[in-house]
Amino acid sequence: MDKKKNIAILGATGSIGTQALEVIRANKNIFSVEVLTGSSNADLLIKQAIEFNPNTIVISDENKYHYVKDALKEYDIKVFAGKKAIVDVVKMDNIDMVLAAIVGYAGLESTLSAIEAGKQIALANKETLVVAGDIVTALAKEKGVNIYPVDSEHSAIFQCLVGEFHNPIEKIYLTASGGPFRGKDRDFLATINKEQALKHPNWEMGAKITIDSATLMNKGLEVIEAKWLFALRPEQINVIVHPQSIVHSIVQFSDGSMKAQMGLPDMKLPIQYALSYPERINSNFTRFDFLNYPELTFQPADTKTFRNLALAFDALNKGGNAACVLNAANEIAVMAFLNDQIRFLEMTDLIEKCLEKITFIKKPSYLDYVETDKETRRLAHEFLTNRIKFVTKK
Repeated sequence: MDKKKNIAILGATGSIGTQALEVIRANKNIFSVEVLTGSSNADLLIKQAIEFNPNTIVISDENKYHYVKDALKEYDIKVFAGKKAIVDVVKMDNIDMVLAAIVGYAGLESTLSAIEAGKQIALANKETLVVAGDIVTALAKEKGVNIYPVDSEHSAIFQCLVGEFHNPIEKIYLTASGGPFRGKDRDFLATINKEQALKHPNWEMGAKITIDSATLMNKGLEVIEAKWLFALRPEQINVIVHPQSIVHSIVQFSDGSMKAQMGLPDMKLPIQYALSYPERINSNFTRFDFLNYPELTFQPADTKTFRNLALAFDALNKGGNAACVLNAANEIAVMAFLNDQIRFLEMTDLIEKCLEKITFIKKPSYLDYVETDKETRRLAHEFLTNRIKFVTKK
């Protein structure tokens, strides 16, 4: 690379953000940190700021602004607070690429702001495309912005397509580990708790995405994300369970030939590829050895037991604001499960109720998506409140 690439990391204190900083730490001659943002983990954000010396940091929790500001008063680092500040800082002239790693719907507005400003995007926030994929991709095309996927499955597809962009895709296969409850029936799932659900067999991730992986909602969100990233029809997207998590995804072309991207389950590799594309830079990541994996197995996804994946395909086929409803209801359901308010299978029930009740909009505007998200969250909280009252009374 001719010069250092200046990176803004939105969600620096989360799982993807901290791993991205590991990549940058190992490649300080290639990357420079220009902006760091964090939600509420002020101490970690301060520590990151001192080490990487960005131009600007933003703490989303405005109550912690003075704490962060005072801690960094001896450093030449600008400190801001609040969600609006995140939307504003991504427009800075000296940013080359924005790593969008804020979890959930909360990352949509800042990603749109970065695209509007013409910044290249490394996308780790799949919900941005799930909620408003039509608007995001149209704006990226208008502004000449490339969106480089960070999810391991979508990075795999992207890597398989390098040199093939002129060739039509027949199908893609998104692989899924199956999560911690692969092969279990609904009677078993009715009894599990959050501690069990947070123990993913292959990947180290944040709490929200780990629960999504246990319910297969994460794979459902990835299905919708793939539609927008690669301009696919729903019938071109397949999900197969691959417990070893070595084959990260597969592309099948119109001549029947298939390409797969493989490697050990380590998110730092797709993060590094998105940040450095089109270059591949050296790494000390552990290498895959075929002899350690004498068998790579594949099986169909069980959408009858794990109904979240079926709901995601339904939302994709329906279009409009259905995926926005799906995402908002799921975010509330996962939080409720982590707070011991509902049981594992009840997360799906809550999502399904919201999909049934929220008004469908065939061609939503951005404001329609905003209102759909708000209304879905309100309805989901109402369902939760009524359930808690019922259980308490019973």
